[in-house]
Amino acid sequence: MPRVIGIDPGTVSVDICGLDDGRVFLDRSVATAEALADPSVLIGLLDGAAPLDLVAGPSGYGLPLTAARDLTETDLRLAYLAAEGESGGIAGLRSLMRTLARSLTPVMLTPGVVHLASVPAHRKVNRVDMGTADKLCAAALAVHDQAERRGCGERDVSFILLELGGAFTAAIAVQDGRVVDGAGGTSGPLGARAAGALDGEVAFLAGSVSKRLLFGGGAATIAGVPDAPSESLAAPSTLRGHLAWQAYLESAVKAVAALAVSVPGAREVILSGRLARVAGVRDEVAERIAPVHVARGFGRAMGGILEAPVHVLTGFAKVAGQAAQGAALIADGLAGGQSAALVETLGIREARGTVLDHLYVIDAAAARARLGIEKGSEGVL
Repeated sequence: MPRVIGIDPGTVSVDICGLDDGRVFLDRSVATAEALADPSVLIGLLDGAAPLDLVAGPSGYGLPLTAARDLTETDLRLAYLAAEGESGGIAGLRSLMRTLARSLTPVMLTPGVVHLASVPAHRKVNRVDMGTADKLCAAALAVHDQAERRGCGERDVSFILLELGGAFTAAIAVQDGRVVDGAGGTSGPLGARAAGALDGEVAFLAGSVSKRLLFGGGAATIAGVPDAPSESLAAPSTLRGHLAWQAYLESAVKAVAALAVSVPGAREVILSGRLARVAGVRDEVAERIAPVHVARGFGRAMGGILEAPVHVLTGFAKVAGQAAQGAALIADGLAGGQSAALVETLGIREARGTVLDHLYVIDAAAARARLGIEKGSEGVL
């Protein structure tokens, strides 16, 4: 049976989860700054876990399944959506992937939500970030989790996943085990550190929207403490802190209400991410979602009582976050392991296209130029 690893390159930490015949054998978290400054830390963990059948990630905004050894410069720019020298974002992620591509480790990049055939084309119009690859991995874990809790197949689960990350907040809609819609961290709710979807006029006034801008302007900035731990948002002590807290909570709930349009049969809202582990955040979000959940009429009633409208996703690992666990499940399924049905249900192998395929408000050629993609950049790294 396969021995695999899933990697989640988060803004705060890089989490690593390993499965051997479905059992956890590696469960680690390394500070992102440390992992990217010294890739040998991560490479050492992977080498120490060898032999490996497959490693999923780190994939950024995602690609249709692509082996790291086959990556081109164009692939890298489409996966991480940044031109060479672009500041901001998760600096160093491309360098890490180049290092992994040169190693003997069988690394595979996995798709984001926009690559999935299960998401209708009309929902992709002028969308790029409908959920990065790691958010899709978290959704994979949530499908696995709900199916296990309900004792049913993957195609019998429906929910809305609300990912409360250390920097971004995102939401994904799952109907009958397949992802049908999503609002990614740069196109969705206000995040702990990131602004989420920008008012078009704000983008105009900014003059130029950089990666640094996309990764800032969130609740911590509103509170006036941009460098404070994200977890501190739940205990505001100033007027700006209270303003940030209310904006953060309401934005998350609105995202859930909006995605209910795409998945009216959702049985519950599932919370995941770093801040979902913080009681003050988790409890307040759950309390606000519950009445919206009932009012929208989604969920399954039993004897007049709505079944657990909000569930907190933990998974099977003690240290690695949900996205890393989901990535491990996807790697296991791709390698023919116990999660093969999960991968088939999600349509991971059928993912196609690029993140630039659905643009109408701007020209795709202009977008490629913004990323520095030129003819002749298709050669393997």
